[in-house]
Amino acid sequence: MDPRSDAELARALRDGDVSAFEAFYARYHEWVATLALRYSGHREDALDVLQETFAYLFRRRHDFELRSQMKTFLYPVVKHLALARRQAARRQAPLPKADPAAPPAPADETAALLTGLSEAQQEVVLMRFVDGLDLQAIADALDVPLGTVKSRLHSALELLRGKTPPNR
Repeated sequence: MDPRSDAELARALRDGDVSAFEAFYARYHEWVATLALRYSGHREDALDVLQETFAYLFRRRHDFELRSQMKTFLYPVVKHLALARRQAARRQAPLPKADPAAPPAPADETAALLTGLSEAQQEVVLMRFVDGLDLQAIADALDVPLGTVKSRLHSALELLRGKTPPNR
């Protein structure tokens, strides 16, 4: 793994060092793929989003300036690409044969816990505890005030506390 910091890699990338791009890919491709899967819902779409995300970074290499964490820069790119892909898939998908009024079955325990939270609350909970972003990075990635992130996280945690049994 390349020992340079993200800021050093960004400067090197801007200066034409292709190994800096490779280092960014090595450092963040798993995170991008996981995030893309979270938003797109399909592995194949997530892999396409992974490719599109790094193609976007490569196209921006000559003017790329990292003003915050790399995950903060990548998050809105991945989210936008994955949601666009998901929306396109919905337009092309045949109508389901099952009862459309029935709620979808949760894929796992995490999904079951998050049921009942608003999309905005789910997003900040996942960014904080799955992606490991600090509150300011979340605010930057979502382009909302820090207070909004704190409020969403606080209300989500209050709701989650009501769902989970106390430790015994």
